[in-house]
Amino acid sequence: MDVNVAAAAACAIAGLGVGLTASIAFRWSEREQGRANGNSGRNPGPEPLQEPALPPGVDTVLSVLRSCAIVLGDGDEVVKASSAAYAMGLVRGGKVAVDQMLALARSTRRDGEIRQIELELTRPGASARAAEPLAVSVRVAPLGSRLVLVLVEDRTERRRIEAIRRDFVANVSHELKTPVGALSLLSEAVADASDDPEAVQRFAGRMQVEATRLASLVQEIIDLSRVQDDQLKVDPEPVAVDELIAEAIDRCRQTAAAKQIVIAAGGTTGLYLVGNRGQLAAALGNLVENAVNYSPPRTRVAIATRRISSAAALGEADGELIEISVTDQGIGISEKDRERIFERFYRVDPARSRLTGGTGLGLSIVKHVAASHRGTVSVWSVEGQGSTFTLRLPAGQAPVEDRASSAAPTLPAPEARS
Repeated sequence: MDVNVAAAAACAIAGLGVGLTASIAFRWSEREQGRANGNSGRNPGPEPLQEPALPPGVDTVLSVLRSCAIVLGDGDEVVKASSAAYAMGLVRGGKVAVDQMLALARSTRRDGEIRQIELELTRPGASARAAEPLAVSVRVAPLGSRLVLVLVEDRTERRRIEAIRRDFVANVSHELKTPVGALSLLSEAVADASDDPEAVQRFAGRMQVEATRLASLVQEIIDLSRVQDDQLKVDPEPVAVDELIAEAIDRCRQTAAAKQIVIAAGGTTGLYLVGNRGQLAAALGNLVENAVNYSPPRTRVAIATRRISSAAALGEADGELIEISVTDQGIGISEKDRERIFERFYRVDPARSRLTGGTGLGLSIVKHVAASHRGTVSVWSVEGQGSTFTLRLPAGQAPVEDRASSAAPTLPAPEARS
């Protein structure tokens, strides 16, 4: 009996050993098979699912947003960022480079609240004084349980336009206040001097001057409002350059005669532009008028025209431009003033502008007219020697009837050609 029990126990121990050996061999076989499948690139079988880095569809939405987009993980690492975010210097080395934005994102991750802040940032690669700062609006919101979304909108241009609008309104108010105040004082002076005909006549003359200045300012504000969006409001038409020059000279004829200034026109005749005739006439008239107003007596103002290649002048695709230059022998413009003379209400010499009735809008109108006609305006000047303002505008063609009527008479005889 003891022998049988001992034999059964021995068999049980042997079976347990065989089972353990088989189990170990099976596990070893599975491990080796998994390694083989991994090395051969085959799918080793289902694995535990991992949470995606971004929720489905978020990547597509971020790609079409106009704002800069940055998605931060739970460790403040950048999971996703748009190219604009890198261009603006918001992301560097996989981290957010702006401390205020990072602090805002951490607060949102902590309590889940949406936050917004306005910041001014230094432009990438520029010192704080070298360039205008970037004005941005930052909005931070939670994205799922682990991620934080940061949207950054560049508002630099919008803020600049708002500043220009505020300055324009302030300048207009100031410029209108001056002649209106003068008219009010002069009217009181006329009333007080009713028994003095000479005083009444003198004050009435001053009132006419101030009224003319006020009317000129209002008209130039209207002209500027029409051209400042850099777009033509009407269908363009062929405009004869010779007619524009004749109109500009006629506009300044009396002022030039009073100062004994000679206005001479030369260069290529028979040229045409294409655009808004009224705007082009106002631009050229302003240039000639400025030249006369800022020139000393018994000097000369020259207007020259020619046809040039746009490739040589602007470095663009080959084409033709009409160049109109207005040269005076006036006081000239300093280098620091040349950078600002096309700004609204900017005057090189405010005292002289008051004497000549200048509003500070003439050159701004010229700049906008040139831009709206796909052209440019530039200035060359030396203090004490004079200035040259140059308009370059795309060349146009004469009307069909003008080309047909002038083609035969203008053709030279074969033997007269050079």
